Amino acid sequence: MCQDQNCQCKKPYYITTAIAYTSGKPHIGNTYEIVLADSIARYKREQGYDVRFQTGTDEHGQKIQLKAEAAGVTPQQFVDDVAGEIKRIWDLMNTSYDKFIRTTDKDHEAQVQKIFKKLYDQGDIYKGYYEGMYCTPCESFFTESQLVDGKCPDCGREVQPVREEAYFFKMSKYADRLIEHINTHPEFIQPVARKNEMMNNFLLPGLQDLCVSRTSFTWGIPVSFDPKHVTYVWLDALTNYITGLGYDCDGNHGELYKKYWPADLHLIGKDIIRFHTIYWPIFLMALDVPLPKQVFGHPWLLQGDGKMSKSRGNVLYADTLVDFFGVDAVRYFVLHEMPFDNDGVISWELMVERMNSDLANIMGNLVNRTISMSNKYFGGVVTDAGAAEEIDEDLKTVVLNAVKKVDAKMNELRVADALTEIFNIFRRCNKYIDETTPWTLAKDGAKKDRLATVLYNLTEAITIGGSLLESFMPETSAKILKQLNAKKRTLPEMDRFGLYPSGNKVTEKPEILFARIDLKELIAKVDAMHEAEAAKAAEIAGASAQGTAEATEKKEKSTGEMAEKAIDGTSAQEASVIDIEAKPEITYDDFAKLQFQVGEIIKCEAVPKSRKLLCSQVKIGSQVKQILSGIKAYYSPEEMVGKKVMVVVNLKPAKLAGMISEGMLLCAEDVEGNLSLMIPEKEMPSGAEIC
Repeated sequence: MCQDQNCQCKKPYYITTAIAYTSGKPHIGNTYEIVLADSIARYKREQGYDVRFQTGTDEHGQKIQLKAEAAGVTPQQFVDDVAGEIKRIWDLMNTSYDKFIRTTDKDHEAQVQKIFKKLYDQGDIYKGYYEGMYCTPCESFFTESQLVDGKCPDCGREVQPVREEAYFFKMSKYADRLIEHINTHPEFIQPVARKNEMMNNFLLPGLQDLCVSRTSFTWGIPVSFDPKHVTYVWLDALTNYITGLGYDCDGNHGELYKKYWPADLHLIGKDIIRFHTIYWPIFLMALDVPLPKQVFGHPWLLQGDGKMSKSRGNVLYADTLVDFFGVDAVRYFVLHEMPFDNDGVISWELMVERMNSDLANIMGNLVNRTISMSNKYFGGVVTDAGAAEEIDEDLKTVVLNAVKKVDAKMNELRVADALTEIFNIFRRCNKYIDETTPWTLAKDGAKKDRLATVLYNLTEAITIGGSLLESFMPETSAKILKQLNAKKRTLPEMDRFGLYPSGNKVTEKPEILFARIDLKELIAKVDAMHEAEAAKAAEIAGASAQGTAEATEKKEKSTGEMAEKAIDGTSAQEASVIDIEAKPEITYDDFAKLQFQVGEIIKCEAVPKSRKLLCSQVKIGSQVKQILSGIKAYYSPEEMVGKKVMVVVNLKPAKLAGMISEGMLLCAEDVEGNLSLMIPEKEMPSGAEIC
């Protein structure tokens, strides 16, 4: 492909993120998507594509209206504030989007009204009544049979019965055509597991008609010919991918639409894959618009004990992490820690580990000592003296192969793997230093040319690695190349080793790219931050000194009363005890037959054929066991991942819902049948024996 940045022959490439819902500030899991998309967009530009990168905000719906009412502002004021915050964070993370669309943009709203009218006029939309269950957080309707234990099958929250007049889209009219498209375009839905889920769980069983308007609230785009209806949020939101390019329902499309549609890649979270691979392509078929080439449903970034949630108090925000680690360190972490098709995990401890190991040591220290040695031994001048040895060839091979591997991984959207290949260059450079021992060569004047050649090879390898890094850590890439006094290489220039100009001079004072962080000090700062936030929240809530005193007095009084009850043998805790029917006595030998160990849940999924079962992959020492548990009503799969649990490991395998279960997770149960997993009180390693 042509590499001339001014050439008009570049092939267009259109990439989008899901538009962020303006219900609140996005956490780091939400922010991951824009960083992932940015790394892909930047790399596609390096490959020579004419990239169009679109993101934005989804601003209509009942949830927005309710939040605005609770905040005492208009819905427009509410979304203006949140959209501004989302854009601020996207910019903070140094993302290179070309268009930030808002679904309250007037041109978008006008096209949505035209689209609705066109679909109605051609018979794809009809008026009826909706009666069923509605999940406000997910803005989704469900039948009773689709609910899981009476709750939303997507988020597990409560649903409300709804009956209202509504317009419906005839989904079944296009179902067979969509099935054929998916079967004949295997790249359309990625990863493959997402494709199988859509086919087996939704398309093949048969599609129901989709409700596409609401009358029970007003914050939405009015249906032009029936203004008491507002457009259902998904018909509104999904069309942003074409309206943001200048699509016109009357056929007078803008130049951007003509150039960039169909989209090359819709990058979305796995939780909204259904809307993008079933609803969206069917809407496009009805509009006679080409389908996007690929929809990639990326996994979630979880915080240690499960999916991030404000209600659970385990939310991390990008700007907070940037304050502690810097933009590029956060970009590196979220990209590196997210597997291709499994959820990733984030924690303060893991961030510090990556900061100190990968960024400060493997990369940062390498750059610093290479430049320092060039200054110490040759006054900063880097020269290829031609004193090559056999060991140099291995370094060159690793570097050039890494370039090819990065390209292959990025073409497969395996961004984490591509980033690992780049750091393999830096790892090999560190090994090369240990193998060649420049400090030893410096002691022998006869080996001056060999020393110069070693430092040249290191500088060249780091230049290539630093250039590759630009798509993922742009600021760090620029800093590395500036210190080496090197220009960023294009991809075609990376197929050769030795382009660094012999005789070039590196910087005199190398900058520390990433400083090591003390975990204890960081945790202390984080705790102080949380305390300050709590104090501020209390102040905002109207907590006064008098109120605090009253609360303290009440607490002391309550404590005294509890103490008195305890003396009388009637403590509050006694009211919550449970007596169960005793089982027959057993001997110690009976008990000793059971093997209890601590297990770590590394993956968890709902069992498709069961309303109660979760299927967990549990790491116990060096083994991984598959265990099915009837706890779906009490834990989501996302909450399970990362938990340390107590496991009966030598239970005879059993077949449940067509799947093998190789053990049992221990739980406690109250009088109402609520379950709680038994977990170790203190941190214990996976495989630790429970005795």
